[in-house]
Amino acid sequence: MKIDVPDIERAGRVELPAAQTALIVVDMQNDFAHPEGALFVPDAQKTIPAIRALLERARAAGARVVFTQDWHSEDDPEFAIWPRHAVAGSWGAEVVTELEPLPSETRIRKLRYDAFYGTPLEHLLRLWGVRNVVVVGTVANICVLHTAGSAALRWFGVVVAEDGLSAITPFDMQAALRQISFLYRGRITSTGELSFV
Repeated sequence: MKIDVPDIERAGRVELPAAQTALIVVDMQNDFAHPEGALFVPDAQKTIPAIRALLERARAAGARVVFTQDWHSEDDPEFAIWPRHAVAGSWGAEVVTELEPLPSETRIRKLRYDAFYGTPLEHLLRLWGVRNVVVVGTVANICVLHTAGSAALRWFGVVVAEDGLSAITPFDMQAALRQISFLYRGRITSTGELSFV
């Protein structure tokens, strides 16, 4: 069976007010983005330069920066679905060195795919006056999709930088972009087309 991917609208140039925007870097951890990681996503390494450049621009403009981390106990029920990964305090759970968070930046340690589930993320975004989130990271159709969708359901404007995303397969990438664009009305662009003003 051949399935055609519906057209996915790209937003092109996107300008966001830095004071009302948070950049959310999803799960760019050793277990996903390092070749020796437990659940290495091969395309994740290719996204690091684009994410790093966007991160530098967000920091320079004064936008909030949030890093999410999968953070599991040794006996996490999720290990019945996926092999053991991102165990709390382990090397695999740490953010890759190329994207090391600054001490002042927020880390959201999450138990499931959605960075809002059981975490203070929404509370923090509201305290900061954030209205828009830019989402990059891995895995596009899992933690990125669920975090972006959850943000949209809370009425945050969602922007996704396509070159800052990685997925296990091209199908997974297209499925995630389709859902974010069509279902959640997120804007799809690239890191180079994003600016914080």
